[in-house]
Amino acid sequence: MSRRFTTEAGGQRASQSRDHAQNQQLSPPVPPGDDIPAVRVHPRHMRPKRVALTIATLLASLNIWTGCPLLAVWVGSRFVPDSGLSMGAIAIVIVVLAASVLSLAAALTWLSAKYDELTDRPVAARRTSPWLRSMRGEREALAKKRQGISAIERIVVLSVVAAVAAFEVWFFFFAGSSLPNS
Repeated sequence: MSRRFTTEAGGQRASQSRDHAQNQQLSPPVPPGDDIPAVRVHPRHMRPKRVALTIATLLASLNIWTGCPLLAVWVGSRFVPDSGLSMGAIAIVIVVLAASVLSLAAALTWLSAKYDELTDRPVAARRTSPWLRSMRGEREALAKKRQGISAIERIVVLSVVAAVAAFEVWFFFFAGSSLPNS
């Protein structure tokens, strides 16, 4: 099904994106067993799948910051007695919030793995904690530099930055002071 191609520029691995692959001049197929990396040509029917995974990731990452807290507060409000707020209702809010955030985080992990599989991104090696890594940890940095970050990772990072920025704007400009005015 897929054919192996290499770039003419010293056998360096080209980007997986369609635009970059079109700009590269490709040489004839390389026989299997060569150590030269290959670029996979993605069929047109893969693009809607990538777009669908990207949209699902955007929705999941935004719902971690907006939908999960709203769902938790709504479910907790259903358990508040008429006499006022109770510790049981607060516990329900915490449990629902934790469960919904964990489920969306698992969904983001699955979506990222599917996107990487669809774009032929190599599976990341098992991560070693920085304090357990040798001082020659350049190999992982070189691999990250060569691969870059995927669209899924970029969406999640932008979602986190937007959530932190929105919180800072609210905190500094709209929350008001809880200190007494005297």
